[in-house]
Amino acid sequence: MLAGELALAGVAIEVIERQAVPSGQSRGGGINPRTSEVLAMRGLLDAANQRAVRRESAGGHFAGLPVPLDARPWRTRHPNGVLLPQDQLEEVLEDHLRARGVRVRRGTDLVGLACDDAGVEVTVSGGRGESVLWGSYLVACDGGHSTVRKLIGMDFPGRAGTLAAVSADVELAAMSTTVPRSVSHISTLTRTGGGYWMLMHPLEEAGESTGLYRVVFGGPEQETLPRQAPVTANEVIRALTAVHGAETKLKTLRWGSRFSDATRQVSAYRCGRILFGGDAAHVHSPIGGQGVNLGIQDAMNLGWKLAAHIQDRAPDGLLDSYHTERHPVGARVLAMTRAQTVLMSPPPEADDVRALREIIITLARLPDANRYLAGLMSGLDLRYDFGDSDPLVGARMVDLSLETEDGLTTVSTLLRSGHGVLLQLGGPASYPTPTPDGVDRVIARVVDSPVGVALGASPGADRVLIRPDGYVCWAGAGPDSSPASALHRWFGRPAGPGRSVGSGGDEGAVP
Repeated sequence: MLAGELALAGVAIEVIERQAVPSGQSRGGGINPRTSEVLAMRGLLDAANQRAVRRESAGGHFAGLPVPLDARPWRTRHPNGVLLPQDQLEEVLEDHLRARGVRVRRGTDLVGLACDDAGVEVTVSGGRGESVLWGSYLVACDGGHSTVRKLIGMDFPGRAGTLAAVSADVELAAMSTTVPRSVSHISTLTRTGGGYWMLMHPLEEAGESTGLYRVVFGGPEQETLPRQAPVTANEVIRALTAVHGAETKLKTLRWGSRFSDATRQVSAYRCGRILFGGDAAHVHSPIGGQGVNLGIQDAMNLGWKLAAHIQDRAPDGLLDSYHTERHPVGARVLAMTRAQTVLMSPPPEADDVRALREIIITLARLPDANRYLAGLMSGLDLRYDFGDSDPLVGARMVDLSLETEDGLTTVSTLLRSGHGVLLQLGGPASYPTPTPDGVDRVIARVVDSPVGVALGASPGADRVLIRPDGYVCWAGAGPDSSPASALHRWFGRPAGPGRSVGSGGDEGAVP
């Protein structure tokens, strides 16, 4: 995702990938509503939807509790997210890179690096031996066991895991009646038996007796096996039999790996010319598929900032704002997954935890609490602190339907260029504003939208400045309200009149 953002901005990049071929592993369970919005902002959501696993409209979850979380009050076009196995998402992103002429160096290990004020030199090892690459910056997106993090001695504080479990993709030869035939709410896909717990759902259309499934399970056996021990077919068979009965038969174990609920986060997302994203920056329990979504949103935040910095058009402090903004978000996700682990895995005698679960279930059924949890789990509620009291500033821009002189469009479509957008909801002659390179001035009016029109901005606001990652960094009303300082803060000084796109004709205001 980060490589795609940098390529979109015209930055020359090299992508180093240890795996020689795509993994073919489902791993991350899907993308949440905010990540769906992020992919829509880059024109990638349709490709993701084409590869998605069909499911019932079930809503999100908190700690697997039997209360669907409804993201619709957050005015998103994608309240259910997309159930997309991670290997399919990787294909979408790699296709996107290939279309921009970027080649992924597969089967290549990073084995050494040196960094100074001029740049970063890395030694890589591949099929043709070792070679040296040089770049102005290096971003480590190399996972929870990050080689880059270890080579530079970056601390990774946190706590070790308290549970052990297995994630696997399997083909079944036969299924009992308890095996799910379709994907619905997570609370209906989780089952216990024989000392095991198991989450199970199909990865494709399941027949009456066979199918491809993703299984996540744990039990006494998993607690005793070392993390490096290979997952075996017999181990999976024992868990399937305990939970879903002897009628459920394993045909093939495609892959399996072990995981824990270890929780760690680097203290700084930037170390000079080296930055960290995704699991290289933070690890936590995989509850709710938070990891892949957090990583993609890290990349969306960093990409435009790093590109501007490399191209010498970034205002002071822009690149450092990656850590300032995203480190607290990562810390929040770590805390959220820890809380869910407690609720999902109570010890056998933990009556107090079971009592707490009942209270949380009752609360989650209240509309305001449900909205809060839906925003928390999806990231739709995120609001960065930009020092402005307007509730719209710092929050994501709702994907409104708009009319310009070029026709109907949406906010997400306007952001596909990777530029910032100064959206002016008024006549074409109103409030001429010089904009820096990388900011498009768009004149439009709001039309009927399936997500509603209300934005939560101050009444009468008729202009908003939207960053390339879709967050509002300024809102104003009337000719006396100027975005000049916000433009300078996020995009640098204007180099000219900027590019103007479209005209809405009739004047309108953001309610």
